[in-house]
Amino acid sequence: MLKITNLTFGYSDKPLYTKVNFVVGKGQKVGLVGPNGSGKSTLLSIITGEDDGFSGKVATIGKVKLVPQEIKYDPDMEVSATVKEYLNPSKNLKNHEIQRLFSGLELITKLDQDPNKLSGGQKTKLALAKALLQKPDILLLDEPTNFMDKAGKIWVMKFLSEYEGTVIVISHDLNLMDKAINKVLAVNPVTQSIDEYKGNYSDYIRLKKEKETLLSKQIQVKTKHIHSMEEGLKKMARFTSKKGVRRRVQQQRKIEKEKMLLPQMPVDLRKISVKLPEPKKIGELVLKASSISKSFGDNSVLRDVNLSLIRKQRIALIGANGTGKSTLIKILMGLTNASFGEIYKHPELLIGYYSQEFETFDFTKTVIDTFCEATKRDESFARSFLGRYMLSGDKVFQSVGSLSGGEKTRLSISILTGEDNNLLILDEPTTYLDVMSQRIILESLKEYKGTMIVVSHTAEFIKELTPDKAFLFPEEKLVFWDDDLLDRISEI
Repeated sequence: MLKITNLTFGYSDKPLYTKVNFVVGKGQKVGLVGPNGSGKSTLLSIITGEDDGFSGKVATIGKVKLVPQEIKYDPDMEVSATVKEYLNPSKNLKNHEIQRLFSGLELITKLDQDPNKLSGGQKTKLALAKALLQKPDILLLDEPTNFMDKAGKIWVMKFLSEYEGTVIVISHDLNLMDKAINKVLAVNPVTQSIDEYKGNYSDYIRLKKEKETLLSKQIQVKTKHIHSMEEGLKKMARFTSKKGVRRRVQQQRKIEKEKMLLPQMPVDLRKISVKLPEPKKIGELVLKASSISKSFGDNSVLRDVNLSLIRKQRIALIGANGTGKSTLIKILMGLTNASFGEIYKHPELLIGYYSQEFETFDFTKTVIDTFCEATKRDESFARSFLGRYMLSGDKVFQSVGSLSGGEKTRLSISILTGEDNNLLILDEPTTYLDVMSQRIILESLKEYKGTMIVVSHTAEFIKELTPDKAFLFPEEKLVFWDDDLLDRISEI
């Protein structure tokens, strides 16, 4: 069981939570939702005791285990020579038990491999595997399906729904939230509180929409009333007597009080608008891959791939994990050499590359310095542009390392679209994003007038980007876009 009493927490003068109270019962499956950067990951750290700079009380019964969305530092992993040693220090598990778990999590690694040499996504899966093997009383999961295909997500859904302990999960995967939870805790950044909703994610969306629609109507009525009072104040200008002046002052105070009491419009109901700079003009043939093949030892990943990219074309790469999408992208970027074949790039080609592991960021620099250095823009442009990606106020002076995964994604996309790139290559840009952040990124990319290659397991995201063609894996062939291909994305 978990009980939070009068929890108050914030950074410098910015509060995240103010006198928050809620209870999670034994065996409950809870979805923790809210905009990126609203403090969801921070709350999980507070529950585990990793973050103690708060007032109030956090009471837990039983063993608590957290699996973060990014494995920045894991002391157990650091001192483990092999994957097996990390997972099974007490040596009480059989190899087949571990391998069965690996299969469900789509984790491809050998038990005698050094865990510290794994990729960021593999490290996250490995930490999740360890947590599941330990079977804690309270399991805290921060985006557990980020690096998984559909089969892995289904496995996690089933596991969580059958798990005997308490689970609190942050996830942008709506199917997971719907099928595996029975309660929602929703972070409200406007009121610095947490609202409780009974039921699954669909119930939460319905109830939240009803609540926000009612609030929107109340705001409209109150705004109209304030406008009427202001019109009345203008008419009072002709009253010059002491009594008339006193009435004007009283009316002004009433208006100011009404404005102070006016609730803020929910973020989800505000209009999203992102205007992008024009990408640098370029010739018709942007990029061409000819007879590209790539092998890792005896494992042949790509075989005789041919791909021509025409200016302003949008191509979706579609295929399961491990079929070669990321390998092809790294070859196109020049990050990996092909075993055979050639790559042509237009001399004036400027590529903006999004990687879900944020390999290009210096985590010690501030958000605004990172943006300005990358885009060569001034601070005034940066603050305005970052604000459209919900990175505003004191947030721009935070270090990149202190941002949530979703905020790092928004920063990364803001940089790519703030530069003069005439080709964007996006490898899973929705991985860390909540629903609102997905919409912000989507609206931005829809406005982009350059060429685009995109990989995403989110069918609706791909659909709204309106690709011209799709490159299919493992078939390794280019086809004209058809919405029937969305079924294939959903099945991955």
